[in-house]
Amino acid sequence: MNGKVLKFDIEKKMNGTLGRAGVIETAHGKIETPAFVTVGTKATVKALTPEMVLELGAQVVLANTYHLYLQPGEDALCDAGGLHKFMNWNGPTMTDSGGFQAFSLGVAFGTSVSKIAKDGEDVEREFGAEELKMAKVDEDGVTFKSVIDGSEHKFTPEKSIEIQHNIGADMIFAFDECTAPTADYEYQREAMERTHRWAQRSLDAHKKFNLEKRFPNKQQGLLGIVQGGRFEDLRKESAEFIGGMDFDGFGIGGSFNKEDMGTAVAWVNEILPEDKPRHLLGIGEPLDLFMGVENGCDLFDCVAPTRMARNGTLHTNDGRINMLNAKFVKDFSPIDKECECYTCKNYTCAYLSHLFRAKEMLASTLASIHNLYFTINLVKKIRQSILDERFGEYKEEFLTKYYKTK
Repeated sequence: MNGKVLKFDIEKKMNGTLGRAGVIETAHGKIETPAFVTVGTKATVKALTPEMVLELGAQVVLANTYHLYLQPGEDALCDAGGLHKFMNWNGPTMTDSGGFQAFSLGVAFGTSVSKIAKDGEDVEREFGAEELKMAKVDEDGVTFKSVIDGSEHKFTPEKSIEIQHNIGADMIFAFDECTAPTADYEYQREAMERTHRWAQRSLDAHKKFNLEKRFPNKQQGLLGIVQGGRFEDLRKESAEFIGGMDFDGFGIGGSFNKEDMGTAVAWVNEILPEDKPRHLLGIGEPLDLFMGVENGCDLFDCVAPTRMARNGTLHTNDGRINMLNAKFVKDFSPIDKECECYTCKNYTCAYLSHLFRAKEMLASTLASIHNLYFTINLVKKIRQSILDERFGEYKEEFLTKYYKTK
């Protein structure tokens, strides 16, 4: 891998945009980008075996540091030989830093606030450290209570990196503070500056573990995270700061308004080094995937495809459908006639409707196969459209049909 933990080659650049198609080489294989990262929160993609995940086209799986730390514990994963052996996944892997869990247990706990503000959401509401509930942020890190038994724990940048080294994923993230998109300018700046200090501490810890050969068989790339909310000056300042550090790649944190997402991502990617991969965290809506690619992102992860599937909502090339709608009870056609997934080739809407109505576990499996196949292969088609120099045409064709804009 030419001395680099992560090797990233750009195969094709899009004219007039920041988009590109490339290849990331990790210790456990290559990732053709742009790519959708399948989320396996607790070292499992819900309702699916690793063999199923591979069969539907997934290249890389992301696990959750916070949840694996609580159960089964980092020592168990380390003793098992790392995440790959533990969950029987031989391809590339990622872990997040645990920073988003601090947000969801803190400022967002018990609310509907997410990382991405929807159109019309009140962006003036102020969130600060005093409103944190199950998590408390200070300069040293985040103190939080376990969702399993209520016990108290603390993540520092050093602790997050140590846990991620023990888990053993190919790509790991620096510890950051994820803020609500509704946070005011002053708190966004405060959190961004704290994220920058934590980024240096994360990088120092990562290098220290590698120098000590504490985990000699691990080849892990560390990604720094850009924050700054919906504010242009903060986003650019964060991109300059994080982009100037010795990271192997970069993550772009949420905390912006949905309608301004493309602009905010472009602010960042116009500054970040071009020769390193960029991951847009928590994005899985088709429109947002096109936006992210067009504005220079290479990787995307989101729980939405499988979460929607478990609730009976499925993607099709003609838009979303819900298997609980009465019209599907006697619909003996596949979910999507254009889809080549295992579910569409073998089962009908009527059968899935029956499974959901009967509350059978197989419903979640078949629906998750379809939604993941749809999302993963949508990004693969976007990649091919870049290579074929027809991204704009494909984007218009797909979005017009999916969102029925004409």
